[in-house]
Amino acid sequence: MDLLHSWGVELAVHLQTKHGRYEGLFHLASTVADLHTTFFCLFPVWFHVRRDTAIRLIWVAVVGDWLNLVLKWVLAGERPYWWVHETQFYGAGKAPSLQQFPITCETGPGSPSGHAMGAAGVWYVMVTALLSIAAENRCPRVLYKLLQVGLWGLMVLVVLVVCMSRIFMAAHFPHQVVGGVITGLLAAEVVSKKNWIYSASMTRYLVITTFLTSFAVGFYVLLKALGVDLLWTLDKAQKWCVRPEWVHLDTTPFASLLRNMGSLFGLGLGLHPPLYNSTKKTNRGAIFKLGCIVISLFLLHLLDDWTFSSENHMTFYVLSFGKSAFALLIPTILVPWVLCRICKAEGDEKSL
Repeated sequence: MDLLHSWGVELAVHLQTKHGRYEGLFHLASTVADLHTTFFCLFPVWFHVRRDTAIRLIWVAVVGDWLNLVLKWVLAGERPYWWVHETQFYGAGKAPSLQQFPITCETGPGSPSGHAMGAAGVWYVMVTALLSIAAENRCPRVLYKLLQVGLWGLMVLVVLVVCMSRIFMAAHFPHQVVGGVITGLLAAEVVSKKNWIYSASMTRYLVITTFLTSFAVGFYVLLKALGVDLLWTLDKAQKWCVRPEWVHLDTTPFASLLRNMGSLFGLGLGLHPPLYNSTKKTNRGAIFKLGCIVISLFLLHLLDDWTFSSENHMTFYVLSFGKSAFALLIPTILVPWVLCRICKAEGDEKSL
């Protein structure tokens, strides 16, 4: 593995020295590829454009990231920014110098890459949804083929830039991003074939959320009982990150787990209360949907600014769960219900 890791470090050094002018692009790619973008930006748009695609986005993102967590614990992959300081591969020679950035110092194991996995899965869902819409609208065959090539080509380009950004940031080795892309596509394909996710009851949402959380925690406890320290990466991040403030608790595996489970639980709550049924029956025009999207994105932006202290880990995890759940309630039920009430009130006034 040391040889494979050394090749990865050489590629990271090459990208940093020869393509440093693209730092802004790589930083943007890593930021956008985070599943936070899916929950806070993509989901509200898709929910009011094509509801089944929005639901599939959440399921693919949550299940994929949960799988990523389990694989990280099993594979226990290194990260370039600490490996280069601890390896004996270079012997008495000087180890390569890697730059670090504010998003470099993630605290979980490195394999597979969660950003690459999430980007591949999310874009797979969106591309297949757009092609499905084109087919349903009887798009001419030639135009459909061009659209097909264009969308899949765009997806490849985006995922490639995301993978390069993770290597450039010294957060992942090349084999980790490749593994992430493959795993993300497989997870998206499998989840997309499960038709029951579109009609799952609140009970099923609750059961699956509980199962995924319990499995991850149980797996952690089991490995810890066997003498495996699953928080070894946090110590390495704190030791080798050039700036302590770049090490964030929200990049730890448990923080990611609680955010994802909160999102899944929030989706279940948003799809099943009586308020949802009343708004679902409302005739929604393009203006209504656009209003829901714009207001939801604005409110989610405000919610995203709400941060909390990480001094107490348990409180931090509970608040992360609650914030993620509430984030999905905003576009699914709260904003549509309020707009429905406003529209109904205006309609009553006009009829008087």
